[in-house]
Amino acid sequence: MSIAAYKATIRESETPRQIERRVLSRVTGQLATRASAFDRAESARERSALLSDGLRDDLVTNQKFWSELQFDLAQPGNALPAELRAGLISLAIFVDRQTSAVIGGNAGVGALVEINRSIVAGLGGQAPAPAGVA
Repeated sequence: MSIAAYKATIRESETPRQIERRVLSRVTGQLATRASAFDRAESARERSALLSDGLRDDLVTNQKFWSELQFDLAQPGNALPAELRAGLISLAIFVDRQTSAVIGGNAGVGALVEINRSIVAGLGGQAPAPAGVA
């Protein structure tokens, strides 16, 4: 089976929840590879170099995921309970603000990684790990 056919089969057999988990896991992994270096960087120059070296693209990808999730959650036909939708929309708004702060050099990436890991765990039916535990 070709790789394209294999990927198509996976997409056709996955539930929306599994797709969200897979995509968010990939995005989180990309963010996590640069998060500690960015958060430890002592100068704006170091942070700028990390952003230019791919972190900015990873942040934008993460932000797009959360924006699409927020749009979906706001739709009248969304089947999630209202309280859960509201909480996830609040997280999406936080992610948007935090991403802008990170790109502006005023915040770290770690909070975004932790949020994503908690959501990935929840999508997988697991209780999220305590903060700081991978």
